[in-house]
Amino acid sequence: MASVNTPMDFHGWLPIRLWQGDAGWRVDWCWFGERRLARPFFRDDVDQALRLPFNQAMRRDTDVQALLDWQLHSPGLAPSVLVFHASRCGSTLIAQLLASQARNIVLSEPPPLDNLLRAARQDPSAAWQADALRALCSAYGQRRRGDERHLLIKLDAWSIFDAPLLTALYPQVPRVFLYRDPLEIVVSQLRQPGMHRVPGLLGASGLDSVLAEAQDMGAVQYTCRMIGEILAAGLALCEREGAIAVNYSELPDAVWGRLGPLFGILPGEVADLQAVAVFDAKQPALNFSADGQRKRDEASDEVRAAIARWALQPYNALETIRLRNA
Repeated sequence: MASVNTPMDFHGWLPIRLWQGDAGWRVDWCWFGERRLARPFFRDDVDQALRLPFNQAMRRDTDVQALLDWQLHSPGLAPSVLVFHASRCGSTLIAQLLASQARNIVLSEPPPLDNLLRAARQDPSAAWQADALRALCSAYGQRRRGDERHLLIKLDAWSIFDAPLLTALYPQVPRVFLYRDPLEIVVSQLRQPGMHRVPGLLGASGLDSVLAEAQDMGAVQYTCRMIGEILAAGLALCEREGAIAVNYSELPDAVWGRLGPLFGILPGEVADLQAVAVFDAKQPALNFSADGQRKRDEASDEVRAAIARWALQPYNALETIRLRNA
């Protein structure tokens, strides 16, 4: 891999990895050219781009300063909307609907942004974190095709604990918190665990306090406690930072309905979005099939009791906010 340590033209290149090496934090870049980010997750677009012969022969590895210099040389679009979520509640559907519009750049859980948001938890000396966050978003917001107008970012579920970093950087940027009946989220997480559901897999995060108690909890209690913490953090974002509370039950209609002005959706575009919504967001080759009732039926008495203990209060409070503002 080629190593580049001087400012240079990164047009068409996107950061795909950000990590702490022996000599400090590094950025790994991949050439996308004019390729749009259109797959369910950023990592899916990266996997596809890395198959290009050019990227197999040539890559760029820089320090963080190169990222900062690139922002000064060629600033990109600033975020238009920040989408936070509680996991398994339709955030990928929103990302896919917005990605279907050519004017949008949609980032769906990019790992470099996740790593940078949690950098200070790993490295207390990361005083450059805020500047690097702004530069990273700018790099993703570059107009690689020339007609892009909006940069929309869907964060990882655990990023809700680091939301203050982004809201301080972009105080005027609208934010959405998407959630769902915690019973359905927990059943989904027990079926197929996400990174944050497996103790120790994620690394340093805002869930560390819950992780410290994981050894004394079974899978059900830990999962319900974890989801409760995420919902509580989302509630705080809505109460203190004016985030818009959106329930999974409102999707997909809310995207072109009450959220339409936020996402810049025009009346003539609704039919095309409805056509996209027919398909499964995470597996676009398949039609979507609602399974909320099956998840509720599957929930054991233990799950229901743990939900009542750990997650029901913030969920009900979010519903109060949503219904009041709907």
